[in-house]
Amino acid sequence: MLLSLHLKNHQNFKGAMKSVHFDTSSSTLRQRIETMPEDSVLFRSDFPDYHSEFVGATLAELTDEGILVKLAQGIYAKPRRSKFGAVLPSVEKIVQAISKRDNAKVIPFGMTALNALGLSTQVPMNYTYLTTGSERTICLKNQKVLLKRGVPKNFCYATRLISLMVQALRALKQENVGQEEIQTIRSLITRESDKESLTKDVDMMPAWMKRIVKPMLND
Repeated sequence: MLLSLHLKNHQNFKGAMKSVHFDTSSSTLRQRIETMPEDSVLFRSDFPDYHSEFVGATLAELTDEGILVKLAQGIYAKPRRSKFGAVLPSVEKIVQAISKRDNAKVIPFGMTALNALGLSTQVPMNYTYLTTGSERTICLKNQKVLLKRGVPKNFCYATRLISLMVQALRALKQENVGQEEIQTIRSLITRESDKESLTKDVDMMPAWMKRIVKPMLND
């Protein structure tokens, strides 16, 4: 009964929708979601060609059936299936999906950046990112994701590696950079494929970081 009502609403509103990204006559909303790859992150706002109440009801049904997992308000995931149960997308993938939706850039910050580069094995209790978008705190199940507004210079690097490394080294501090950290950084620098952009980015690093990293460019 409820589904029939939403289908009727959808038909009434469909003609008024200006943004149609899909051929809704050949693919229902439920079918579209069911055929999405596992490990997908999706948002309630992803389906502007359907009436919002119909989208909400469909997402709720798929969540009740275990096909989707609700991560936060308006954010859902289609988990991977394993013998141990449902496996959700990584926090990094979820944050990247949010940044793409919001047309914003994000960079791991502090302990999150250290962990991402392997300079720390400590798993952050909360994940923190700098963003060019709006500041917010997102509660994902048992974890919090903090999006903090970053100044433009944090996003000036062409390579993701140096963007991450600047944030990680800033959190680590110069006096705590030892031989183990040097080895990890050298390995990361060696694996970076875009050598031209890497060289330019290293030249823009803070002076003490540049002194550590620049000699590695010749290794």
